[in-house]
Amino acid sequence: ANDSGFDLTAADQLVYNRMLASAAHARGLGIGLKNDLDQVVDLVDVFDCAVNEQCFRYTECDLLAPFIDQGKAVLQVEYNRRLVDDAVARDALCRDARGQQFSTLILPLLLDDAFRYSCD
Repeated sequence: ANDSGFDLTAADQLVYNRMLASAAHARGLGIGLKNDLDQVVDLVDVFDCAVNEQCFRYTECDLLAPFIDQGKAVLQVEYNRRLVDDAVARDALCRDARGQQFSTLILPLLLDDAFRYSCD
């Protein structure tokens, strides 16, 4: 969905992602699908987990359900300082994350380790 500057299609991305998953598994490695919500349904069978950024902020966490339905992990991060300072908002987000069986971290956008909160 992002403009790469190349003439690539969603079908090209599926072929590439499947090739990556196959190459990883051929080497005994696990592989996670990162931030590709539009193709979760097509790729859940070949990826071992999902890694996602800010699905709560953008109200798109339900798109990750196929991974949970297959017993696969969803590793999720939110970048929001308010969630560190506002315990009520943080607890609500973490309650939702646990309810969806996501492993969720709250981190600074700069990833400078200024704070780190785990919902687990």
